[in-house]
Amino acid sequence: MSAFRDTLIITQRQLRLLTRVPEVLIFSTIQPVMFVLLFRYVFGGSISTGQPGGYVQLLMPGIFVQTVAFTLAGTASGLAEDMKKGLIDRFRSLPISQSALVIGRTLGDSLLNIVVLAVMGMAGYAVGWRPSSGLGNVALGFLFLLLFGYALSWVGALVGLSASDARVVQNVSFIVTFPLTFLSNAFAPTKGMPRVLQYFAEWNPVSTMVAACRQLFGLENQFGATAGSFPSEHPLTTSFFYIILIMVIFVPLSLRRYRNASN
Repeated sequence: MSAFRDTLIITQRQLRLLTRVPEVLIFSTIQPVMFVLLFRYVFGGSISTGQPGGYVQLLMPGIFVQTVAFTLAGTASGLAEDMKKGLIDRFRSLPISQSALVIGRTLGDSLLNIVVLAVMGMAGYAVGWRPSSGLGNVALGFLFLLLFGYALSWVGALVGLSASDARVVQNVSFIVTFPLTFLSNAFAPTKGMPRVLQYFAEWNPVSTMVAACRQLFGLENQFGATAGSFPSEHPLTTSFFYIILIMVIFVPLSLRRYRNASN
């Protein structure tokens, strides 16, 4: 119970920082909205999807997944800054749980996605996005997005605790997230990719997550070389497996790295 209480306190600290530095919240929402407008009106006319409602129906689940994937970069840079300022050493001098700082940090960064996804949903609706499934399926889709962002925040925690400079952390974070998001089905069907890339793209955790969201939002998924595979037939199950796998690997690694880095 003490560790749980300490984690909640650190999470509240993270959320209070948003009121003291509102630019973080503002720019966290402006960037994904810019992606929505850019892809909707610049690339949307050149990509044929065959989906009712046009390209925006295919686009929005991909933008949602890309946005929560960038939680990795936010957590990584935040922890790197805390280490550089000596904040972690100060927390270690307090009688609190050793893991509370990292867990609270990941929770706080992930809760920010609630606001970001809400703003993006409104922006998507304004440009023509209309999910055709029921309210329950749409809510489940957003819950999956929050879980995926939380799992990736633990990857960011390990990156942030392993690097010595926030600028290095930013570069490493983008090296991880950009190939995953753009070598996927997030923005265009994978059928036009070379066959080797199709296998990578369609087993990519980002692709299965995008496919799961599209299914929950009432859209048909388009698969290329791996059509009929388990991820293409069961994207929800595969995405949930990836979320659990990421956390099983990176939660203990991040906590151990935090303890070692703070000694």
